[in-house]
This record gives sequence, C-alpha cells and structure tokens, in this order.
Amino acid sequence: MIACPCALGLATPTALMVGAGRGAQLGIVIKGPEILERTRQITTIVLDKTGTVTEGRMVVSAALAAAGTEQTELVRLAAGAEDASEHPIARAVAEYGRAQLGALPTAESFANQAGLGVQAVVDGHAVLVGRPAFLAEWSVKLPDELNAQAERLEEQGNTVIAVAWDGAARGLIAVADQIKPSSAQAIAELKGLGLQPVLLTGDNERAARAVADQVGIERVLAGVLPDQKAAEVTRLQQQGEVVAMVGDGVNDAPALAQADLGLAIGTGADVAIEASDLTLVSGDLRAAADAIRLARRTLTTIKGNLFWAFGYNVVAVPLAVAGLLNPIIAAAAMSFSSVFVVTNSLRLRRFQSRRETL
Repeated sequence: MIACPCALGLATPTALMVGAGRGAQLGIVIKGPEILERTRQITTIVLDKTGTVTEGRMVVSAALAAAGTEQTELVRLAAGAEDASEHPIARAVAEYGRAQLGALPTAESFANQAGLGVQAVVDGHAVLVGRPAFLAEWSVKLPDELNAQAERLEEQGNTVIAVAWDGAARGLIAVADQIKPSSAQAIAELKGLGLQPVLLTGDNERAARAVADQVGIERVLAGVLPDQKAAEVTRLQQQGEVVAMVGDGVNDAPALAQADLGLAIGTGADVAIEASDLTLVSGDLRAAADAIRLARRTLTTIKGNLFWAFGYNVVAVPLAVAGLLNPIIAAAAMSFSSVFVVTNSLRLRRFQSRRETL
C-alpha cells in the first residue's frame, strides 16, 4: 500500500488539468506541458506594435499636399492606388478617400512591395505610395518642406507615407493608431515578472519611440520589414536572451514560431494562432502577463506535488519495510497523499488575473 504510486501519477496531470481549465476561464489557451518550463526561463518579451500594443485600426490623421498640388487630387490618387491593397495602412487611406470623395478611381498594373509601398497606374498617372525609401528607389526625392513635415508628424506618433506620381513627390498622408488603454499597465506587469519588453515595428524610429514612451518600453526595434521579424528574434536569441514573442498578424507567424515562447492575440490571424504556444483569446495585452504568471504558478504546483509524492515514498517505504507501520495507517497515508496532491492542484482555481483584481 505504501509503495502504491498514486500520488506520483496524479502530481502532474491534475495540476495541468486545473491550470489549463483556469486559463481557459481567463481566455488563455496553453497548448502543451512543455510550455510551462519555457515560461520560467523567459528573459525578454518582444511585442509587435500594430494590433498588439495598439488597437490595430489605422485612421488618417492628416493629408498634406506639396506646393502646386491639390489636396483633393492627392487623396484621390493615393486612395485609388491603396484600394487594391489589404495592408491596414492602405485600408485606412482607401476608407478616408472614399469618405471624402465617394467612389475611387480604379488602379491598374498594381504591384505591392511588402512593408514598403505600392505602385499602380491611376487615371493615367504612375502613382507611388509608401515609405520615402520606397520612393527613393524610383529616384523620387521628397523636398525639404515635406521632409520637415514628415518629421513633425512622426514625432507625434503618426506613421507617414509619401505620395508621388509622374516622377514627382506630391504630398504626405499620416495615419495614426490608438494605443490600447491597457497596454501601459501590461508593460508594467511584464516588467514586474522580470522580463525586458522590446517593441518591434516596421514604423520609423521616431513614430515607434513615441508609442514606446507612452507605454513604458525602453528598447525599440524600428524599421523592421515583415520578413525580418523572425531574424530579429533569432538575433536576440544569439545574444543569450530567452525570447517570448507576442503578435497577431500573418507576418508575425514566423517570429512566433522562432521564439522560445510564442503568444498570439486571439483576435488576430489564424496562422499566428497556429504558430504560437499560448493563445490570448482577448485582445487585452494584460493577458500576456496573466498567461506567464499562470504558467509559472502551474509549474510551481507540479513541482510541489512531485516533492510531496517522492517525499512520502522516501520516508514511508523504509518504515513499511521495517514493519513499523500498521496497515491501516499505511492505507490512510497512501490515501492522504493522493488527496493532498489533488487538493494542492485545485488551489490553481483560485488564481486571479490582474484584470479581475482591478
């Protein structure tokens, strides 16, 4: 009876079952037991900006035409070119143009360069819309006046795209994304867990820094193209960091898979969720801190259960071999050890997220 390994067999699965169940109640899906060990080792957490730290709903905040260009024409041609793209910035520009002008012209010969911009023929004009670096590839340079305006808008946290047609820069369009109300608190909680947050974005340094300053992130990786995100995670790992990655988009999937721990925002793309280890059903970034806290608490519970199960046998088996235990006492001790392990695991049901305690 003393040698019966009931408690040992219950130690891990009961804690996992209760922890996973509590996580599900909080909107956290844990995909496997090996993930629990990874959460203990994490040192750095990389946060994609758009849709993770921010709402992910871009809106046009300004449209500035260059000298000699009508603002209406700027918006019409830019929105016409962007209407063929599915990028969040492109959707914002197209929606703005449609709201301002109604029907948009049709784009022909459309081509998209991921993370940089688009080119198209709109009403007979060869239109370019994208980063200034994208226009530079076509030998289109922004005049000093537009450069100064772009810097001013970026310092305010806007993402600025340039518009050109027929070989000349015609103006700027600024888009803004609202920071989630819970992001600053989430960053504070992640720091409290001993993690270093890093903001990862394709935006320019000034716009990224403006967002980072508002939520309390010191380290920023800006100007990262979609296909470079996984490489940035790899670079951090090569520096000795154990990296968690939080993202929501299709472009985040390779980085989520590359990270030591991938956390997907459940409101994002299915491919990102599939590539992750933990899924945060809500769009609240505070759930990332809750997920790591719950995973660590579950791991601690498993270790406590195993310690009791092993300790019970280490102490009781020699006593039983020596004939110093009454069978009734042995039966009671064996039963108590199993009850203790199950009861200790059930304590995870009382785990509270920071969101519940506010």
